[in-house]
Amino acid sequence: MRLVRSYCHRGGEVPLLGDTIPARIGAIAARFAQREAVVSVHQRRRLTYAALAHEVDRLARGLMGLGFRRGERVGVWSTDNIEWLLLQLATARIGVVLVNINPANRVRELAHALQRAEVQGLFAIPAFRSSDYVAMLLELLPELRTAAPASLTGKSLPQLRRVVLVDPARPDATARPHAGFTLWQEVLAAADTVSSGALQQTSDALDRDDPINIQYTSGTTGFPKAVVLTHHNLLNNAWFAAQAMNLGETDRLAVPVPFYHCFGMVLANLACLSVGACLVIPAEHFDPLATLQAVQAERCTAIHGVPTMFIAQLEHPQLRDFDLATLRTGIMAGAPCPPALMRRVMDEMHLPEILIGYGETEASPLTHLTARGDSLERRTETVGSNLPHQEVKVVHLKTGATQPVGEVGELCFRGYHVMRGYYG
Repeated sequence: MRLVRSYCHRGGEVPLLGDTIPARIGAIAARFAQREAVVSVHQRRRLTYAALAHEVDRLARGLMGLGFRRGERVGVWSTDNIEWLLLQLATARIGVVLVNINPANRVRELAHALQRAEVQGLFAIPAFRSSDYVAMLLELLPELRTAAPASLTGKSLPQLRRVVLVDPARPDATARPHAGFTLWQEVLAAADTVSSGALQQTSDALDRDDPINIQYTSGTTGFPKAVVLTHHNLLNNAWFAAQAMNLGETDRLAVPVPFYHCFGMVLANLACLSVGACLVIPAEHFDPLATLQAVQAERCTAIHGVPTMFIAQLEHPQLRDFDLATLRTGIMAGAPCPPALMRRVMDEMHLPEILIGYGETEASPLTHLTARGDSLERRTETVGSNLPHQEVKVVHLKTGATQPVGEVGELCFRGYHVMRGYYG
């Protein structure tokens, strides 16, 4: 049927998931216990689904032992690593809301992120490249120099009661740079004060419509807004992204995109874990050579990225030294993809089923995807179709009336993926 008005309500043969994130991941971990769940190449670490579930539960009990409760907010200010993933799943396990903070933020942006979301705990790496996170935290919270870790009361952030340092290179570090910092190992040690039964009771009480994540928008019209997302939002958006890629337990997805963004956290982390696939982290931050090395060494079948990431890999002088024949699919998003680039990605990187995605943070994030069998023209001239169980229309900017097909207007959407609202 040919559309006359720019409106589409897409149903779906595959039903929405009704689980919370921990319920779904727990079922997958039990089913695929001995399969690899995550490989962090730069950390030289591998976890099976059984090991991942164990580590997540330990961290979740540690968070409970430190007093964090359902509905409270814990921030993460870090590059990509296993600890980020563990924190994502551990907070979801106990109903704590994870607040994603851009690792490129400086003191002013960090202060805004912590204040707007009223963050009560913060996990941060000590440094990355030229960025000294400890120094920035001390500038924002000089009380960290002398306060006891359990009694931090900063004048600028009175609600923040814990700052935890996480060193991905040395997660077992025992020396704190200043008195007020809590160490990763101390969080894990606090797990001994909480039983597995208490953890399970807490997790069982969660509701799929509970807020579980706050992500900040791009901030193109001012300070970024704090988008509140639920288990139901995130898990189903990830699930249908996985279905679109035909991901399963034998797939291995290379993830050079940042975890703090929906692209990494939802369309990579949760998409993989919702179907039993393996997540491969090439580096802390995008590096074209490290990504190519990871794809070959780990025999990845899928890869995500924005167009500039694919350009960087295609233009790398060592590209032809790598065997990328295991690749088949993935998602490209974030900017338009020219036809010439799409052709090179499909041919030279062996990605015949690469998808183009479109969305926004407020939509968890995907509203549209192309299909694996779409033509090159459809992949580069459109953003595909709305996902199953989503409703979209294009309306006149002034009247709000649904536009005829082909007319410019504002995109509106409705469905399971729409955010809970803005925080603060």
